[in-house]
Amino acid sequence: MADLRIDLAGIKSPNPFWLASAPPTNSGYQVQRAFEAGWGGAVWKTLGDPILNVSSRFAAVSFNGQKVAGFNNIELITDRPLEVNLKEIYETKKRFPNHAIIASLMVEPKQEKWHEIVKRVEDVGVDGLELNFGCPHGMAERGMGAASGQVPELVEKQTYWVKEVAQTPVIVKLTPNITDITVTAESAVQGGADAISMINTINSLAGVDIDTWNTIPHVAGKGAHGGYCGPAVKPIALNMVAECARNPRINVPISGIGGISNWKDTVEFLLMGATGVQICTAAMHHGFRIVEDMIEGLSNYLDEKGISSLDGIIGKSVERYSDWGNLDLNYKVVAKINNDVCINCNKCHIACEDTSHQCIDMLKDGNGNDYLQVREEDCVGCNLCSIVCPVDGAIDMVEVKSEHPPMTWNERQAAIGSVQSCEVDIIK
Repeated sequence: MADLRIDLAGIKSPNPFWLASAPPTNSGYQVQRAFEAGWGGAVWKTLGDPILNVSSRFAAVSFNGQKVAGFNNIELITDRPLEVNLKEIYETKKRFPNHAIIASLMVEPKQEKWHEIVKRVEDVGVDGLELNFGCPHGMAERGMGAASGQVPELVEKQTYWVKEVAQTPVIVKLTPNITDITVTAESAVQGGADAISMINTINSLAGVDIDTWNTIPHVAGKGAHGGYCGPAVKPIALNMVAECARNPRINVPISGIGGISNWKDTVEFLLMGATGVQICTAAMHHGFRIVEDMIEGLSNYLDEKGISSLDGIIGKSVERYSDWGNLDLNYKVVAKINNDVCINCNKCHIACEDTSHQCIDMLKDGNGNDYLQVREEDCVGCNLCSIVCPVDGAIDMVEVKSEHPPMTWNERQAAIGSVQSCEVDIIK
């Protein structure tokens, strides 16, 4: 059986599956239940000065029959006294010494505030700290969370303050509500971060009730933007992890967060550079026992690949992720319709005819039966037909051997520049 243990910047856990800082990690009772179910670690719900939360707090976006395709919340950090949380952290760590407990922290951007809370939480035996610079709602209006995380200078300065006194590894949790997350990631590294985690939730409004005209959720008829998470944000999170993983100036481990719902999602994040993952929405949707399938699926995947540990897949796809200008302009694929599988629903024809390149013809065979055929010379390999097709195996995207050698846009521009330079020299 493959070894699923991880070591993220010195924080060890029996597997890469951690619960993210959120409602599922609000108490010792919950975290202990999670560890009993098999979770390798937990980031305790963000600690700071206790606040008052509102009611109601959550909303979900369902799509095409899938419940909770996206999840929205306006809940803030812990509403429980710090002393109570610290007592439960101590008790949980004592009971589960081999599981990772990370304290998520958020205080005002003042050096003495950070020093005080770091010392207090480390005294009860946490394995690491996660600085919450990502919460986009409520706390941001108070100058914390994303309000700090959107300012690179504040990210660096506050990370540095924490590192002045921290005795355990420091993870900086980054907000996605920014133009370029690599900028704040670099600032965290410059401040001394031992690791980074991403993404926190995305600014969102889940919906509006078209009967009452209230926002969803609403508090006595008033609404506010919240944080968006769940499967819908996975592509955004995966891109941000990949961008940081391929940046040589961000040379620290990454804890991947955002829409991870199963072991396959986990593999994708690990391939794109994450050392471990944090999960919230899937646990809120299905309960803590989902980790059993995640552990089994990941273990079986590694066994089938003949890989003995997670080190064999972490970051293995990073070098394949590049800029558009480095893509081969002469590479080509075309669609091929397998008529023995096709059910003639014509969705591919409609999609291609109305919104793509009009290269799928509706024809009749010798018996007068309808069939579809791709005009390969006009097909640009956009993949749309295979995406909308409801039948697996009915449409394949097949590589066509090119008559020309590989050529990227960057190489093409460089070649054009060389020709123009030569022409200028000739004129001279």
